[in-house]
Amino acid sequence: MYENILSVSEITNLIKVTLEENFSEINVIGEISNFKAHVSGHWYFTLKDAEAQINCTMWRGLNNYVFFTPQDGMKVIVSGRITVYPPRGNYQIDVRSMKPAGVGELQLAFEKLKQKLAAEGLFDTEHKKPIPKFPKKIGIVTAIDGAALQDMKSIASRRYPLVELVIAPCRVQGEGAAQEIVESIKLLNQYNDIDVIIVGRGGGSLEDLWPFNEEIVARAIFDSQIPIISAVGHEIDFTIADFVADLRAPTPSAAMELATPDINELFAFINDFSYYFTENMFEIIKDYRYKINQLITSYGFRLPQDRIKNKIQYLDNIIFKLQTLIDNKITYNGKHLELLNSKINSFDVNNILKRGFAIVKQNEKIIHRAKELSLNQPAHLQFYDGEIIINEQEKRKFI
Repeated sequence: MYENILSVSEITNLIKVTLEENFSEINVIGEISNFKAHVSGHWYFTLKDAEAQINCTMWRGLNNYVFFTPQDGMKVIVSGRITVYPPRGNYQIDVRSMKPAGVGELQLAFEKLKQKLAAEGLFDTEHKKPIPKFPKKIGIVTAIDGAALQDMKSIASRRYPLVELVIAPCRVQGEGAAQEIVESIKLLNQYNDIDVIIVGRGGGSLEDLWPFNEEIVARAIFDSQIPIISAVGHEIDFTIADFVADLRAPTPSAAMELATPDINELFAFINDFSYYFTENMFEIIKDYRYKINQLITSYGFRLPQDRIKNKIQYLDNIIFKLQTLIDNKITYNGKHLELLNSKINSFDVNNILKRGFAIVKQNEKIIHRAKELSLNQPAHLQFYDGEIIINEQEKRKFI
């Protein structure tokens, strides 16, 4: 009943072959919508116009060659081929290359990113770091083979030959340039002795300068711990890097002039200073001497001195009274000591014996009362001028 019946897979494969064979090389213009940069590195987005839309995929590796970051609302021209994804039956453009549909699209992307970063405060003055006046090392982020680097080296050698230049080479236009600029800025930030970084290149078209309008470059400049001078070679127009940088220079040569002092001006200053040094110093000393004399002779300056003198006199009086009190105390104690010594001497046994008294001892004991004396034992009498022992017969005779 039914002839030529096809399965879903068969009809899908037929469509896949038909589309992929007939649309193997196409160029399509449209507006980007629902752009998503996947963590895998692939890009997924929709390309649309007023009446239709088509899904697009751009694989990692191919999108590295796109010199700008696509944004929703940007009109672009993509080149690639039509492919079919059988599991869903969807067809899409497998994008191989992408470019803006015109300069106006880049300008639109520039304004959108500028508004976004300004709202986040990346352009605020309070975040700007000061540029050192006498740098020892200057980091440079630019193309190693560009004229801008040679100009900066020449100016640094002429203006301030003491400075050391540290080059972090990178591409400054085309695909992958923005990522290389970011990596060079991060590399220089790993050194702790670089005083300032110059990021830039010579002049060119808007497309040539576009890496300096990329968001990743702007955030790398903002996150840098080292002050950065933006030196993209254009006089009138600004890049996003100019707004984020701590200082903007119109050209790389001007950036090096802003980053370095002029050695001729330094020598001129030193010569002038040396010539007028003696005279200036004497004038300064004379002025300060006059001011000091005025201060010393002023009433306000004499008043503290008078107060100090009064306190010194008061202190002298206190010391004099204290010394007098101590002397009187010493004299009194000396006399009192003499009196005590006299009393002690009056009770000295030898002095008592001098007055005619004697000490009676018997059996090595002093006899204090007559009743304590034994008439049957010898007695020992001690006088001032000698001692006498009385035996028993003499005692009887004495009694």
